[in-house]
Amino acid sequence: MASIDHKLTIAKRCARDGVIAGAKAAVVATVAAAIPTLASARMLPWARTYLNHTAQALIISSVAGAAYFIVADKTVLQSARNNSFKKADKAEAM
Repeated sequence: MASIDHKLTIAKRCARDGVIAGAKAAVVATVAAAIPTLASARMLPWARTYLNHTAQALIISSVAGAAYFIVADKTVLQSARNNSFKKADKAEAM
């Protein structure tokens, strides 16, 4: 039973780390996408004509969502890989 509880604790920690890393990446990506999107919508005639507020919000939120899921997935996979290597190292030591 302790082994299952330990595995559950590790899984929760991996998920939490993924959420935190994804949120940080989403914030950075939002700023990185918002600045050029909003600037081009104000300065470029083409963008001013075709990018209304909804389109600008869609561009920015798409970038933020993609960054969140990519970074969260990579973080969880990296944590799982590290945990599996630790488990293999312990098995070899015995």
